[in-house]
Amino acid sequence: MFRTILLLSPIYITLFWSIALTGNKKKHNIPQALLSRFMLFPAISFIALFLYFTPYPDIYPYFDFALQYSISLFFPVYYIFFRLLTIDDEFSLKAHFRFLALPLLIASVYGIGIFFTPWEEYKVWLFDENAFSDSPFIQFLTIMRDIIRVHFFIQLFITVIGNQLLIKKYGVKAEQFYSDMEEENYRNAKMLNYCIIITIILAIIVFALGHELIFPTETVLNIVLSISSLMLFFIGYMGLKQEPINPTFEMVNNDDALIQLEVIPIDSRKKILHKMLAQFEEEKIYLNSQLNIMDIVQAVGTNRTYISSIINQHYNQNFCSFVNSYRIVELERVLLKNPEYTNEILSDCCGFGSLNSLKRAIFSKTGMTLPEWKKQVLSVK
Repeated sequence: MFRTILLLSPIYITLFWSIALTGNKKKHNIPQALLSRFMLFPAISFIALFLYFTPYPDIYPYFDFALQYSISLFFPVYYIFFRLLTIDDEFSLKAHFRFLALPLLIASVYGIGIFFTPWEEYKVWLFDENAFSDSPFIQFLTIMRDIIRVHFFIQLFITVIGNQLLIKKYGVKAEQFYSDMEEENYRNAKMLNYCIIITIILAIIVFALGHELIFPTETVLNIVLSISSLMLFFIGYMGLKQEPINPTFEMVNNDDALIQLEVIPIDSRKKILHKMLAQFEEEKIYLNSQLNIMDIVQAVGTNRTYISSIINQHYNQNFCSFVNSYRIVELERVLLKNPEYTNEILSDCCGFGSLNSLKRAIFSKTGMTLPEWKKQVLSVK
């Protein structure tokens, strides 16, 4: 009874999150919608695992083909989910099919092998991989299953490393677009990747190395199922909390941007710089905690490439650090005038929007913690 509950737990969890993530109507969230569909892949895998270990020998063969598809597509779909979180605006079969083509091909070839294999041979082979070893059909299926396992293992590293690179790339892009970046989005995205690493390791134990080799005892199976259920629950929970961190703009090569900037006459460049500085020094546009580079573009009447390039060229800063430099000056002025203000009030009235953003900006600019910086500022009053 206890084993049956453990076998069913990851199925219930994945199906629950598949429905819950789809049903979140708070806002249109494309990554969340894809994650809800992603949850169907581990659901199928654990349904097959349940049928294998219960066992239901007459039913499991009908799920084996779906199992191989879910194993093959597990990582590519999760990688696409991360792309939607970070650098892609929406899911497009045309744009993302390249990540799905090889897994679909491998699983489809395996399916063709099943179609031509005598049914009775296939059913016996699923529970005994040494059965009918002389059959050319079984030999073909054995080769294809090994290919699926190797492909699964390779995709493990590609996905985990690829997700980390996407998070890093997002940071570079966002600092050229936003005046603030919430650390929580980074933490959640990283935790999502860590959870999938643990789940992946367990999946390798279950599928890549073989059921009968790894599960000689009931205890090992129970541990694997328990940890898998926990990790899948956290993936769903953090996916529900995670907002898209995609700045929704194209990555511009700095060298290309500078070349474009050189085309503009010096007088025109000076006018753009003068208008931009007027927005900061006279209008104090930096007090808007939601400020992004497009707000400056609209106020100045130019384009994002020129604004970004001027900031990089004249101040050797990205947009985020440039804006925060003004906020820190404002913070010092307000602190000296109102030393009794709490940190939360200071962050709100100086444009940071949150205390974490204020702390991060101070440390990035000075290398000091907020208490250290405040002590230094007030000591020279």
